[in-house]
Amino acid sequence: MTLPATNTVSRAAFAAMIGTEIGVSDWFTISQAQIDAFADCTHDHQYIHVDPAAAAQSPFGGTIAHGFLTLSLLSAMAYQMPSIEGAVMGVNYGFNKIRFVSPVRSGARIRGRFTLAELTQIRPGEVQFMMQVTVEIEGQDKPALVAEWLSRRYFEGETA
Repeated sequence: MTLPATNTVSRAAFAAMIGTEIGVSDWFTISQAQIDAFADCTHDHQYIHVDPAAAAQSPFGGTIAHGFLTLSLLSAMAYQMPSIEGAVMGVNYGFNKIRFVSPVRSGARIRGRFTLAELTQIRPGEVQFMMQVTVEIEGQDKPALVAEWLSRRYFEGETA
């Protein structure tokens, strides 16, 4: 079993990409229905997310996506980035830094831009990498978020 991705590269080829942009995801439209569903899942029903009439009176001029909704979509965006050949499992390890720079209005389109910053072997069969990620909002200069995202990949059959 390998991780789904649009393309798979060897570990050496992946390591050679350090310091370079490795891809840009497709655009994702953020709908009010999606925002409402996220509010239901997280129990965060603040009016700026779910009440269009009240949110229209806010500084945002309408409803906006939860920052954590935008952050959560990184997983879907990352499936379009290169995968490391032979990886049988991948997990999120966390973030060094996350900044929510601009609100994402309901109906906006966003996409992720990924740069491979670091790749470290943790132990045989396990690597960790850091991606510098920017989530862009179509038609805006300022991004929705910027983050340093840590992920780990595991390879079957490799031991110390």
